[in-house]
Amino acid sequence: MRTGEDGGTVGEDTVAEGTEDLNALAAAYGVETSYTDWRGRPSDVPETTIRAVLTALGADVSSPEAVRRERKRIDRERRARLLPPTAVVFAGEPLLAAEDAEIRIELATGEELPLGPGEPASAPGEPAPAPGEPVPAAVAGRPPASAAEAAGFRTAYRLPAGTPLGWHRVRARRGEREEVAPLLVAPSRAPDPGGREWGLMAQLYSVRSSRSWGVGDLADLRELAAWSGGELGAGFVLVNPLHAGEPAPPVRPSPYLPMSRRYTSPLYLRPEEVPEYAAADPETRRRIDELAGPQRARSEGTDEIDRDAAWTAKRAALELLAAVPLTPDRAAAYAAFREREGEALTAFATWSALAEEHGSYWPSWPAELHDPRSAAVAAERERRAGRVEFHRRLQWWLDEQLTAVQDAARTAGMALGIVHDLAVGVDPGGADAWAYQDLFASGMSVGAPPDEFNQRGQDWGQPPWHPQRLAATGYAPYREMLRHVLRHAGGLRLDHAMQVFRLWWVPRGASPAEGTYVSYPYGDLLGVLLYEAHESGAVVVGEDLGTVAAYMRDVFAERGVFGTSMAWFERDEKGAPLPPERWRELCLATVGTHDMPPIDGFLNGDHIALRERLGLLTRPAADEYGELARFLGEWKELLTSLGLDTADMTAALHAFLARTPARLVGVSLADAVGERRTQNQPGTTDEYPNWRIPLADAAGHPVLLDDLPRHPRLPAALGPVLG
Repeated sequence: MRTGEDGGTVGEDTVAEGTEDLNALAAAYGVETSYTDWRGRPSDVPETTIRAVLTALGADVSSPEAVRRERKRIDRERRARLLPPTAVVFAGEPLLAAEDAEIRIELATGEELPLGPGEPASAPGEPAPAPGEPVPAAVAGRPPASAAEAAGFRTAYRLPAGTPLGWHRVRARRGEREEVAPLLVAPSRAPDPGGREWGLMAQLYSVRSSRSWGVGDLADLRELAAWSGGELGAGFVLVNPLHAGEPAPPVRPSPYLPMSRRYTSPLYLRPEEVPEYAAADPETRRRIDELAGPQRARSEGTDEIDRDAAWTAKRAALELLAAVPLTPDRAAAYAAFREREGEALTAFATWSALAEEHGSYWPSWPAELHDPRSAAVAAERERRAGRVEFHRRLQWWLDEQLTAVQDAARTAGMALGIVHDLAVGVDPGGADAWAYQDLFASGMSVGAPPDEFNQRGQDWGQPPWHPQRLAATGYAPYREMLRHVLRHAGGLRLDHAMQVFRLWWVPRGASPAEGTYVSYPYGDLLGVLLYEAHESGAVVVGEDLGTVAAYMRDVFAERGVFGTSMAWFERDEKGAPLPPERWRELCLATVGTHDMPPIDGFLNGDHIALRERLGLLTRPAADEYGELARFLGEWKELLTSLGLDTADMTAALHAFLARTPARLVGVSLADAVGERRTQNQPGTTDEYPNWRIPLADAAGHPVLLDDLPRHPRLPAALGPVLG
């Protein structure tokens, strides 16, 4: 027995019933009450976490009676519905909807297609669930794949053969009730690169040339792609996320905590490449060149990258260029860009203009500016029209320079060109969080549970999408974001690819270890992703490292999405390095990631020394060094057995990757030139200069883009993959 709130006693049966109701409600919302940790052990989620997450999702869990009412409400709503809020169907697969409904498809062309009677979607011999009951997973361990499955729809309606891909509408009627929902018919698989391709992986800001303004930029990326594609035969260049950051200093360094995933950071603009530079008068060009001088000098050294200095200079130069009158042709091109981007561009530019005065954390702004649709915001937009226009103009110039990068890559012979990286989420105070604030779960942030390399877990400080509210929008912000990133891409890498399946939600004030997984309608999100990738002809790579449920990799393989296989993580059943012939074919094969030191640093245990210095180890450093020595010994034994010379481990490891069946092979530019320093140490902010390390060689000398064609280490490092 335990004491109740009124001072009485609560029986164990009542407590068990309350827990059962809470767990059932959590299941209805896709909130996991237990999970398997990185060691394969079951782990229960604290009840306080479950309640906090359900509250963030909009459920009333204030009492056992409230929990029961919430369960009944969900059941009533599911029984009444005829369609999911958004229907996503893969080509050749059925639409799930309510039983005995009259279904019609209204194509984007205006043509109507009536569908025949539905058939049970249950597998043979499987009992159909009661109305409103969530559909069982098709494969053990899988949550519902779509909003339709989550709603309990078990009746399948076949679309006519040849139904075109794209966005349409579906209309359902049963008796007097009628519903209409967006319908996406998506390709069944992602685009395929055709053959095997290799490419360089680079943190763009760190790859500078003698012409850079202290930070690697899009002109540098264009040159890197043209050189590696034309001279080395590379098929792609994979870069860090180029998402938009703060519009005014201080500019935080992490490319994985952006202000917006929908738009691009103007820090990557090369002012001299803006067409208005050539049209400017001599005095304007002189002033811009004067601003560039000190920043170019920074590129010659190895000091930490100073984004504030670079952006202060670039912004002043770009403001000068924004004052240059547009020619009629340029004005027409700009008008077309603005029309294409519509209200989303205006909202982003408005946030940027407001952030310049009030800071880049919108919850700290005056209360009347919190709602982007308010009269106060409209008045401020009018008052700051010049700044709003400036931020629109920046995105236009970025669009042009991104186009030039991909065009140069393909002209150089690259099969894919630029593979862009998509961060997991956004800053809680940024432009996307402001414009779409109703679609994020308040009081929650995204992170990761404890794992081998981050044994305290991680909290990335990013608000998660609210799954149900996002589905109700037709996934509009998600697809618009994908369309923007893919417009200039030959491929897209999903950082923490589990983001389309589930995310680790951490309640505010809790430790990362006290979070839980919340499921997303992964079939719907994948359908939107595959459709946008199809439209741009881009391959999709999922970064599926760490704690990943087996079904996720199965789903990716079924849909033609590449996984990521990293040498240091690929191990067999006994924990030994996985032989090359056992690697996946449908993957991007690499040696390491940006969250670990380059090869030379890893071999020397730099990551252990760093984590020990920062207090991030959960066991003695001697144990860590001993395990590393054993692990590297196993690697050298395997490489030697394959006839590879371990005297040069960088060359040997790249030769190893070349022997795997992987269709994509990525070579870190930092590895190729001998860099030892890691770009990012998870679990830190300013304790380590994350994302501020310029490219250098083993001796600590700066390596510029200009130096790469003659760099002495490149032939040995790249030779194995070039052949």
